Amino acid sequence: MKRAAKMMGIFVGLVLVLLCGPLLVLVSGTVDLGARWSSASREPAGLAPNPAETPDAVVQVYGARAFSWRGAFAVHTWIAVKAENADTFTTYEVLGWRARRGISVIASSTGRPDRAWYGQPPELYVDVRGPEAAALIPQIQAAVRSYPYGDTYGIWPGPNSNTFTAHVARLVPDMRLDLPPTAVGKDYLGPWTLFASSPSGTGFQISARGLAGVMVGVEEGLELNLLGLSFGVDPADLALRLPGIGTVGGSSGRAVAASADEDS
Repeated sequence: MKRAAKMMGIFVGLVLVLLCGPLLVLVSGTVDLGARWSSASREPAGLAPNPAETPDAVVQVYGARAFSWRGAFAVHTWIAVKAENADTFTTYEVLGWRARRGISVIASSTGRPDRAWYGQPPELYVDVRGPEAAALIPQIQAAVRSYPYGDTYGIWPGPNSNTFTAHVARLVPDMRLDLPPTAVGKDYLGPWTLFASSPSGTGFQISARGLAGVMVGVEEGLELNLLGLSFGVDPADLALRLPGIGTVGGSSGRAVAASADEDS
């Protein structure tokens, strides 16, 4: 009995420690608890190239803190592609409100993919251009079509927008997408699946419904998940991965210039 109480005390203490990150984000004012959807900024951040000036194919993956208090815990992520000589981007993402209306949660739209997510500036996780991007686009589109939770959405622990992005990334490992620890839902593998590759395709993970698990990968390093809150260390980038806060130190994201092969 005493041992069980001790273990419970350790568990509660660990959860409280993990909540320090989201609490710090809240008190720092990083997220606006009084923001309104209707007036929140959706202005482009200048991270996406102008299709009129960029004939090459482009693949980009973005993330931005979720709206209101949810932003203290998690980011919302989306994937954008532009085929060679295309005059616009197509963005793929999962939107929870669509489930409430009885339609597929997968949304596709055209236009600038680097717009703020209702007041929160986007971060660029992947930027691939040229022939490599052209080869990735049909794989991404096929992965989008194969998403198994098109009629289901759950803020926590998933399936949500980050579950969707992670699903696509696992099926297109050449993107080498390293989702941040704040991408809550990326570890949701389904109700019965325990094992999968890491979203970057450079490692593996074990996860029980996105509530508890471990991930090891070249891109992600070592990451533990408890109740959807992820924390760990990335030795390759000399970075910490902290719940609520995100990746601290090192470098994140992947950029492949259109002329990389020509310059090498």
